[in-house]
Amino acid sequence: MFRQTSFWKGENIMAKIQCNVISYTLMRTVDIDVILPTVTIPESMINKGKIHHDYHKKFPVLYLLHGFGNNHAQWCGYTNVELYAEERQIAVVMISGENKKYIDQDEDLFADFIENELPEFITQVFPVSTRKEDTYIAGLSMGGFGALYHGLSHPEKYSAIGAFSPGIEMQGNPIDLYEVLDQCQHEIPIYMACGDKDFLYDTNVQFVKSLKEKRCH
Repeated sequence: MFRQTSFWKGENIMAKIQCNVISYTLMRTVDIDVILPTVTIPESMINKGKIHHDYHKKFPVLYLLHGFGNNHAQWCGYTNVELYAEERQIAVVMISGENKKYIDQDEDLFADFIENELPEFITQVFPVSTRKEDTYIAGLSMGGFGALYHGLSHPEKYSAIGAFSPGIEMQGNPIDLYEVLDQCQHEIPIYMACGDKDFLYDTNVQFVKSLKEKRCH
């Protein structure tokens, strides 16, 4: 099921497609929001009658993961992600990851879903690039943990990682990010941000030290 909505941001306009997709990996439906840059109003006025929705090139893509207790809708509800996507001409994909930490746990194969089924669906249905150099992953809190886990586990798939106040050491989590980092054999650019009043600050500082020792940047 698809529903497309256009959002007005000053002079620009872009599309947000809301999907409710049956996942063959998770064996249930998953909510996915996809932001796609589209024709702008100035382009329409200047090239009236000559411009079309003809995506002859594929967009870079950012897989953006939400935090614990949130869902796919939080990014568009509380940030300017649509505006940034339009300015940078990049697609953004946001899924409802529930509170599953974006990892495989028992029969919930969220890691498998993110690494295999999700990009398969996105790149087959939308004008989105499959190239590593065009693919990014980022997230907040639990999503920041997920972004680091996936990016460091599969540096051959991602061009860069963004982690905002990532939950480095999450309660009840069977994944040790330090072990994942030790096993990472490729350098990958990483952007991390965390406020010094955040309760996650100390664990973030320690992980950054390990990243520097590993020569991630």
